[in-house]
Amino acid sequence: YEWTQSPADKGRDPWYIFLPDHRPFSFAGLWAHNDKLGITSCTILTAPAQDPMVSLHDRQPVILAPEVYDAWLDPRTPGGEAKALLSHDLDGQLQFYRVDRQVNSSKNKGGDEMITPIDMRTAYGI
Repeated sequence: YEWTQSPADKGRDPWYIFLPDHRPFSFAGLWAHNDKLGITSCTILTAPAQDPMVSLHDRQPVILAPEVYDAWLDPRTPGGEAKALLSHDLDGQLQFYRVDRQVNSSKNKGGDEMITPIDMRTAYGI
């Protein structure tokens, strides 16, 4: 999901993001543990948004293609090779549509209604 601000009421509008065949996709992330400091940290890598995602936000997570998962997760992959894996992304394939704001509630129990498109005319009172 990504959220935008509604022009009608300034509320948070959720957008469901998916690949055309609805298969899962993975973000590129980094994880590290520092024994000396006793700190574990992680992050999701981001990059400037590409079409069509740029209409929702100016940046987006880096999405890895399935064929590079093993190399990305292998701690023996040299840094330069790991960086090159980031160019094997799925940016241009992503699609999205608006879904109901019930996605925003921690009380929702999930289900198909979390990814059901809404009628934009109804959502914006047109």
